[in-house]
Formats: sequence, C-alpha cells, structure tokens
Amino acid sequence: MRTRTTTLLLALVLLLAGCAGGADDGADGRITLRFQSLAWQDESVRATKELVREWSAAHPDVRVEYVQGSWDGVHDQLLTSFEGGEAPDIIHDASDDLADFAHGGRLADLTGLLPARLTSDIPRQSWETVTFGDGVYGVPFLQEPRVLIANATLLKESGVRIPTPADPWTWAEFRQVTKELSGDGRYGVAWPLKEPVSATLNLSLSTGGRLFHRGPDGRVTVRFEAGDQVVPRTVHDQVETDRSASPTTLGSGGSDTLPGFFAGTYAMVPLGFSYRQQIEQQAPEGFDWQVLPAPAGADGLTQGVSPQTLSVAEDSPHKKEAVAFLDFLLRPDHMVRLALGDWMLPTGRQALADPALHTAERGWATGTALAAHLRPAPAQSVRGYAEWKDKVATPALQEYYSGAIGMDDLRRRLEEDGNLVLARYQR
Repeated sequence: MRTRTTTLLLALVLLLAGCAGGADDGADGRITLRFQSLAWQDESVRATKELVREWSAAHPDVRVEYVQGSWDGVHDQLLTSFEGGEAPDIIHDASDDLADFAHGGRLADLTGLLPARLTSDIPRQSWETVTFGDGVYGVPFLQEPRVLIANATLLKESGVRIPTPADPWTWAEFRQVTKELSGDGRYGVAWPLKEPVSATLNLSLSTGGRLFHRGPDGRVTVRFEAGDQVVPRTVHDQVETDRSASPTTLGSGGSDTLPGFFAGTYAMVPLGFSYRQQIEQQAPEGFDWQVLPAPAGADGLTQGVSPQTLSVAEDSPHKKEAVAFLDFLLRPDHMVRLALGDWMLPTGRQALADPALHTAERGWATGTALAAHLRPAPAQSVRGYAEWKDKVATPALQEYYSGAIGMDDLRRRLEEDGNLVLARYQR
C-alpha cells in the first residue's frame, strides 16, 4: 500500500510540475513558453503571430506557443488557470485587471528583469499603471484614448466649430453643440454605456474628478465630488433635458451604435480610438467621418487609460526567457506593427514617433496628439474595484443615466455602498 501511495504521489508531483507556468519543455532541452494573446482583430492577430514566428525562427532553443485568448471573461479565466497551476507563462491583459493578481502573488515582479531600453522608452505614467507597492507586474504596451467619432458631413452642414487637440470643446460647449446637431429625428450624440464605469471615470479626469482617494494609511475611500459629477451630469442632461442624446443606446455597446451612426441617426459617438477600424470596414461607400478629441475640462484633455499589458506568471520556471521574448515583441518597430494592427497607440516613445502614426488619414494624428494627456485610470491600483464596479457603480450609473435616480442618490450609492465593498479588501 505504501509503495502504491508513493507512486501515486510521485505521479501527482510530476503532473503538477508539468503544469506549472504552462511550460512543456522537450527532452531535447528546448524551452517552450506559452503566450496567451488577447489580440482579436484580424490585423492584430496576424501581426502578433508573425512576430511569434520571427522570434521562434531566431531562437530555436526557446519556442513560443501562441495561445488565443479572449477579452470576454478574461479575469475569471486567468483566476481559474492560476488556481489550477496551468497559467500561461506570458499573459496578455489590461492594467486595470492586474491589482488583485499582483497582490495575490500570481504575477512575477519584473523589477530588475526588464532591459533598460524598455524601461526608459515607456513613460513613467504608463509604468504607474502596472506598479503595485514596490513591484512592477507587467509591461504596458498599447493604449487608446476615448475620442468623438463624428459624421463630418453633418458637422460641416451645421456650421459648428470643429474642435482640435489644440482647441477642443469644453464640456459645456459639447453639450450646446449636441443640441444644435439634434432635430428631425436625429440626435447630436449617442452614448454607448453598457459598461458605464470606465468611460465615466476616465473622462472625469479632465474635469478634476478623482473618485478614489488614498489616505496616509494606504486605505482607499470613494468621494464623489464636484469634479466627478460633471461628466455624468452632462450625459444625464443630454438625455433627459436636452433630448440631444439617444436614450436607447445607454444600454448598448460601442459596435451597436454604428448602424445608427452610418444612417445619420446620431451625429457623434464617443468611442475608444480602436473603433476606427470597424468604422473603416463597415461604413457605407461615401460616408465621411472624422476623429475629434473628447471635451476638455478644468484639467484640459487629461483622461484615464488602462493600457494593454504583458505580464509573466509567478509560477513560470522561465521568467528570464519570457522577459527576453517581451523585449523582442516590444522593440519600437514591432510595437508600431502591433499598434497599427490594433488601431491603437503604442506606449513607447520611439514607436509613437513613427510617421505612420501621425497622418491625418483615419484620425491617426488626432489620437497621437492625445497620448501626452493619458494618465493611469482612477481605479488602477484599487483592490476590490472589480466587485465595486459590478455590484455598485454599474447599476447605480445605469439608473442615473436613465433618469431612475438623481445625483444625490448616485453619490450616496457610490460612496456609502461602495466604501462598504472596498473595506473588505483593505483589512
């Protein structure tokens, strides 16, 4: 019995060792790194796979296995893989999803492992999005500002002032413009707010909103102050008072608004920069569209962003090799290829300076001009944010935008109910 038990235990140990970090090293001594990518657009997937093949051709002793992941439910999927000892070596995610994994010991601290070229090329504010405590738990490599995608024909016919990054609309001016663009069955703007929290918090940085306040003891509390209220009040008033924003799109995703946008039902739609690819592919022939900066507030064009990130699993037995692959994948010219494939902006300074990202065509120059104004999203390092967002903020904002509750009720729920949730993560 003891022999049988010992054999079973040995088999279990070997099985778990094989699962650790997702590595499957061969008998020939070759290392295999599993890279779970969340690239999903055809151009992006193609660019990523091409770079994986180029790495493998130049590094025969360190093979990279491309694993296709999905943004849908990525947090729960990663949590399951971590708990099961089957996490990939290299993990593609977003910075606002890393806090719990970093504090939970699931991700490797890359401090001291990253090459100086990479750490110096990416700006400090981008590194802040992946820094938790004293550790760095990922490399931020792609980001996108929120912009206004506008029907250029309708704007020209209306005679409204066309904003630029150097001279943007204020939030008050934006509200007035949407009123002027409305009428005859058309709305000046369609807000796709199926997921309202990120858009509201990130745009509120322009008006001085912070929402999450960290005290000297490190504890975070929610305070919904005047600066936090400008953006949600603008949306609410456009829908409920001015009738310049469509009430039916409040529960929609960004892609859901495009048919109405193409049909002229909405003059503008606030979207992430990467939506330009869908518009380019789906717009009817002759449809004239342009990219405008989001409105500016007391803090100018500042807005929050949660960059896409590449991390290394703490359980990976090949951290140095994984970082070497990240260094290759994120060389300036490679970062440009990834950015063009995803229609996003690279975080690296050298890549961002590439002429291909500064053309007027398809709004690239407008987006690139906003890169200097991007800051870490307000919720970036807040433990318990995912639960606060799902259980408190999302339903509260949805009810406010639909007119079911007022500003005072919204404030009470975000603060009182929200702080009860966050307190459980800060004991």
